[in-house]
Amino acid sequence: MDSAAIDRFEASRSRLASLAYRLLGSAGDAEDAVQDAFLRWQAADRDRIEVPEAWLTKVVTNLCLDQLRSAHARYERAAGDLLPEPLLQGDPMLGPADTFEQRESVSLAVLTVMQRLAPVERAAYVLREAFAYPHAEIAGILDISESASQQHVHRARRRVAAERRGGPETDPASAKRVAEEFLIAATSGRVDQLVAMLTADATAVSDGAGLAKRLLRLTSREQIAAGVRAGFRSTPAKRRLAGGISALHIAQVNGAPAVVAVVDGRVKGAVVLELRDGKVAGLCGVAAPDRLARLDTAWQRYEPGEPVVAEW
Repeated sequence: MDSAAIDRFEASRSRLASLAYRLLGSAGDAEDAVQDAFLRWQAADRDRIEVPEAWLTKVVTNLCLDQLRSAHARYERAAGDLLPEPLLQGDPMLGPADTFEQRESVSLAVLTVMQRLAPVERAAYVLREAFAYPHAEIAGILDISESASQQHVHRARRRVAAERRGGPETDPASAKRVAEEFLIAATSGRVDQLVAMLTADATAVSDGAGLAKRLLRLTSREQIAAGVRAGFRSTPAKRRLAGGISALHIAQVNGAPAVVAVVDGRVKGAVVLELRDGKVAGLCGVAAPDRLARLDTAWQRYEPGEPVVAEW
């Protein structure tokens, strides 16, 4: 394969990776899908490919759909034992962020909802909302009719709207302030203050410090506040599990404020907050090491500033 063909693929790599990440919820799986697409690009009769970007988009989308449809993936979604992989703000895999729809499509809250969509429905939604493909092109990529594309996107939008808890976008400074107040209340044991900071319909989901076989879900303010307080109560056992004393930072993860626990410069956990009207409407806690690998790598190049809690 000549350098021009390699360069053409590399020019699309970032976009393809962000597409695959939205579809699969895993940075590692997204990278694998893009690499598989490169191998297919290498083996293809490229002289017969009229629009390389469209061809590559279809290949990556179908590779992701194959994975989503696989027996293993169906089992994982049914068991509900995985959360989307969190990414630090600025990660190129987060992809386009010019519109509210593009930014929302990569939030952990929406990625979690999308895991429960049918694969084709999920693909149509991502292609439309995140990449602004017209329905005619989506139909060609997914081998469906244009009207079917419209129906899939409509159903996905309705499902996302029904299940997401966040409101209009909060400016970063205000979001950081809410997150800091929430963290201070959590670490100081002010359960009443935690309850007051939650919306009436708040929900929380966690992988149980990476140890639970099934996701832990809480659906009342009192349960969430108690769970947050228990999770943020520092104990010798938690320090042994984390490998030392944690520093707790506030950072932007998937476009939302997050508490990031760091031990000796390595990320050990992240709790991402979904905000509405100055309150916390949703929490997503991730500590499984395989879901934090890319966030940890990005953190090594990040300048987080002083932690909110220096020793936890």
